[in-house]
Amino acid sequence: MDKMKNPFRFLSLLVLCFSCRIIPSLATDSISANQTLSGDQTLISSGGVFELGFFNPGNSLNYYIGIWYKKISTKTVVWVANRDSPVSDKNSAKLVVSNGNLVLLNESQIPVWSTNLTSSTSDSAVAILLDSGNLLLRKLESSENLWESFDNPTHIFLPGGKIKLNNKTKQPQYLTSWKNTEDPAQGLFSLELDPKGTTAYYILWNKSEQYWTGGPWNGQTFSLVPEMRLNFLYNFTFVSNENESYFTYSMYNTSIISHMVMGVSGQIQQLSWLESAQQWNLFWSQPRRQCEVYAFCGGFGSCNENSLPFCSCLTGFEPKSPTDWDLQDHSGGCVRKTKLQCKNPSSSNSEKDWFLAMPNVTLPKHAQSVGVGNAGECESTCLKNCCCAAYAYDSNGCSVWNGDLLGVQQLSQDDSNGETFYLKLAAPKFPDAKHKKQEIIGIVVGLVGGVGVFLAICLFVMMRMKKRGVGLRRTVASSSMAFRHCGEIIGIVMGIIGGLGALLAILLFVIFRRRSLVGKGKSVQGSLVAFGYRDLQNATKNFSEKLGGGSFSSVFRGTLPDSSVIAVKKLERISQGEKQFRSEVSTIGTIKHVNLVRLRGFCTEGNKKFLVYDYMPNGSLDAHLFQEENSKNLEWKVRYQIALATARGLNYLHEKCRDYIIHCDIKPENILLDFDFCPKIADFGLTKLVGMEINRILTTMRGTRGYLAPEWISGVAITPKVDVYGYGMMLFELVSGRRNSEPSKDGQVKFFPTWAATVVIQGGDVLELLDPTLERKADIEEVTRIIKIASWCVQDEESNRPSMCQIVPILEGFLDMSLPPIPRSLLLFVDS
Repeated sequence: MDKMKNPFRFLSLLVLCFSCRIIPSLATDSISANQTLSGDQTLISSGGVFELGFFNPGNSLNYYIGIWYKKISTKTVVWVANRDSPVSDKNSAKLVVSNGNLVLLNESQIPVWSTNLTSSTSDSAVAILLDSGNLLLRKLESSENLWESFDNPTHIFLPGGKIKLNNKTKQPQYLTSWKNTEDPAQGLFSLELDPKGTTAYYILWNKSEQYWTGGPWNGQTFSLVPEMRLNFLYNFTFVSNENESYFTYSMYNTSIISHMVMGVSGQIQQLSWLESAQQWNLFWSQPRRQCEVYAFCGGFGSCNENSLPFCSCLTGFEPKSPTDWDLQDHSGGCVRKTKLQCKNPSSSNSEKDWFLAMPNVTLPKHAQSVGVGNAGECESTCLKNCCCAAYAYDSNGCSVWNGDLLGVQQLSQDDSNGETFYLKLAAPKFPDAKHKKQEIIGIVVGLVGGVGVFLAICLFVMMRMKKRGVGLRRTVASSSMAFRHCGEIIGIVMGIIGGLGALLAILLFVIFRRRSLVGKGKSVQGSLVAFGYRDLQNATKNFSEKLGGGSFSSVFRGTLPDSSVIAVKKLERISQGEKQFRSEVSTIGTIKHVNLVRLRGFCTEGNKKFLVYDYMPNGSLDAHLFQEENSKNLEWKVRYQIALATARGLNYLHEKCRDYIIHCDIKPENILLDFDFCPKIADFGLTKLVGMEINRILTTMRGTRGYLAPEWISGVAITPKVDVYGYGMMLFELVSGRRNSEPSKDGQVKFFPTWAATVVIQGGDVLELLDPTLERKADIEEVTRIIKIASWCVQDEESNRPSMCQIVPILEGFLDMSLPPIPRSLLLFVDS
């Protein structure tokens, strides 16, 4: 009866109950084993200071578990759980307590983040959010904390938290910036306590390049942060004992809301909330000047303190990702608008790369010194090296920069600390001498034609003037005929001139067309040239000079009519149709990197399929490592640069292509060397093109001691880590100068990777491992670094192998790595 009397009230109750079933509110500060948190559910600390739940930053479509201030109008996230592993659906994702861990399950119920506690406590744990912003995982039956977010900070340092150093392991704890304002993934800037124990805090770029320090702790403040001496809001404390050292702070007035943040700007900032203005107030930041942040503008970017925005690209470059730049993420830097000509033998003098002077700047970091006698030789050295991006010549001699230019800062005109460096740019598209000559011919012909018409008209008028004495009537009577004759004469003259002009235009078109097609085939697909089979026959002298070959191809040397040298790869047993073949080749043709061999074109006629590459005059790496006839013994510095440049090329294939590419066949035979011994990876992208299967891969390797990762044989899914494995095996050969599967040149039969890893782990004589032809002439630290990387690369489990993007900074000397374990598969080859 009550229901019938109050139908609207009854319906309201139904709606309310239904809503409660869809989004049940936890209305608590904790979550235990029998509860889950998903959708719009949140935990709220007991005093209502902080809130935990799913959030998506800015315009992002990704969701994260985070903690933010509950009572602040501007949503400010202070901690993120799954910062590098977002979920796409917050309603089906769940935060749960499972087996004594706090775990985040994505929409497929797969764990993407966990507290990762190894000691199991069954389900007798509860997660509690405190008013301090600290998230605790605690045993139910005691007050013992199993885990806390204050021990695992992300980008914000709250009062009561700590950024610590483990004094036993010397492992620092990092406060790391967001990638950009809409992506909480780990950025490039981080704060740490000096692992060497100097009580100083550092800010690092990429956890490798230190660009700021707070100075040592003097008992009250950090010596290089004077703001701390004037502080009346915060109580700073530094604690050090046998287990850990850390810096912490508290608020004198606990009603004030404040925190430190490692910002996307690369500066550590102290912020306080102003309720009256409803905004955050900056109390202090370090470093004070934005351009003091190392590589803030990325590769080939320039920082200018006197302009907004601070970052711009160097002349000839543009932002690699304008979207990221709009989000204050400049880490991607800038890319060339026009690619370098770079030792193209067919280039005319007007097509050579050139240098632009960049005055009044701070020079890029990590220059390499070159022993030359003058500025001209310095310029020439850089011009001849494709890897060289810029040079400078001053009282200290010649400096060159290879790869990205980092840390360039444009100074003001009155700054006396500015220097000048010279940036390599692509050749300007000026017409060459032949083009100018042809243009002049066309202009002259046009002028002659115009003058001819003018003279013909003048002659006609003069003849008519002479006949004026015949009389007016006769003149009038014949005027119509005269005009008709005049028109006929002008028409004839213009017709002749027009015909000559058309003929000249046709001749010029043919000349230009022949110049554009000479040695290039008959048609163009994208940036690739489609050669005819006869073109390649002529270029290779009917495929008479074979450079090498494998199980699915043969390579021949060729010369085009414009004298440029090419390498023609004849593909065998290709079952793809022409349309599919062209599609795959076009994809390969879009891939450009200084350490990848450039694909110039292709040929497909029936079953005949060819790829045309730039010719590498120094052949493949294996010929020099294993001392084939007429090869050059490589010095250690060259070998090390080959290792680094090859890693950069593989990193590009794995990380920076639109569709990442797994090479599947990394070995010295596929590392080619140009005129300056700059390495270029060959045969990338061929796996899909030739339908390479496991049995065919196996035939190209050298048995179990070759370059095959274990997963090839086990049959699991192939990932880029198979390239990492092959790269590691190749590194061992760079050190030893022999095949891993062959005995050493002094007669020893030790399996080299096992021997090398053992020597490094046990702290033995690493120079004993060197190729004997090097006569122990190598940098011990570099040799050790190479072997450590190689040993990590050939780990049995692919998850234990580093990625190429991790290997590059290690080889560059920015990062270090721990001693590796000897893989089980290598232990099988230990001599009995």
